[in-house]
Amino acid sequence: MTGPDVVVVGGGVIGLSLAWRAATAGMAVTVCDPTPGRGSSWVAAGMLAPVTEATTEERDLTRMGLASIARWPRFAADLEEETGVDVGLRQDGTLQVAFDNDDRRALDHLAAVHHDLGLASERCSSSRCRALEPALSPGVRGGLFAGDDWQVDPRSVVAALREALQRRGVPVLRTAVRSVGVGPGGRATGVDTDDGEFRRAGAVVLAAGADSAKVAGVPDAARPAVRPVKGEILRLRAEPTEVPFTRTIRGSVQGRSVYLVPRLNGEVVVGATMQEAGYDTTVRAGAVHDLLHAAIDLVPAIEELRLVEAAAGLRPGSPDNAPLLGASGTPGLLLATGHFRNGVLLAPLTADALVEVLAGRPLPADAAAGCAGRFQ
Repeated sequence: MTGPDVVVVGGGVIGLSLAWRAATAGMAVTVCDPTPGRGSSWVAAGMLAPVTEATTEERDLTRMGLASIARWPRFAADLEEETGVDVGLRQDGTLQVAFDNDDRRALDHLAAVHHDLGLASERCSSSRCRALEPALSPGVRGGLFAGDDWQVDPRSVVAALREALQRRGVPVLRTAVRSVGVGPGGRATGVDTDDGEFRRAGAVVLAAGADSAKVAGVPDAARPAVRPVKGEILRLRAEPTEVPFTRTIRGSVQGRSVYLVPRLNGEVVVGATMQEAGYDTTVRAGAVHDLLHAAIDLVPAIEELRLVEAAAGLRPGSPDNAPLLGASGTPGLLLATGHFRNGVLLAPLTADALVEVLAGRPLPADAAAGCAGRFQ
């Protein structure tokens, strides 16, 4: 066989991360994506939020999130050392707030979940919330501060990863994968691409997010159980010194969930809706209205900021909201998809786990809840 050790199908934050870690481990890697870094990773807000997104029904996913966020400082430092690109890792914590009594009861439930799972969060009175973030509305009824929930800038992460791969000589080919080639023995042998080439490889990793289930040639038993879940998001802009708050604010306003993520460059990301709409990526006027209405209710000062972007992305949802990692059931074909709302958070853990599997070792214990075979 001639060709790389690994072909990664998909150039989002997951595919690029595992390609970089695989190259760092000495593997020959090729990435295929017609628009690398421009899918759901480009739209993502970049919250690293295993605590404020925890649920009792998803204990294993929460543990995976905690294992991955613990890797983020080293992951970010390695990227910056290799490329000089600051990926915007901020460890300011996240403030989750309630706007009315119903929202406060939901906050009580979240606090109980944190206690049950042994997660660290601080219950805050309304005055304590405004002491942390003075720009909050006087109508805020209380909150939870999660100091261990952080953020990064996904666009900077993708830029850094692409720079790191370029420096290591890893090809990132701007071509779509038509199908996975499977040999007579039932082993994946490479990929057919839109440029008319068959690219032979020792292993193929499907890391194409919501598109992973659409790649032809994958045997039915190995096809990942992922679907697109639409999310609309807004970007506002101010001068860096004029952003009215300093840390991620998440809240519920009369049942409408919203988050606001401030960047040091003056950007504020507001999101996000969730809609089962197939592969539609149009932005609905009603979604823009609802997001802005809820965000302004929480932080009135943001109505003075400029609206510079409205976009929609497709989260790769799985049946249990956890990713599909590792062996697919077809030899030579691995999965790294189905990360749903947690692609950026789980990128370091996913990359490390897939490198282990590519090296012939088992899926690591802290990633085992994402074992791809659980739906086969």
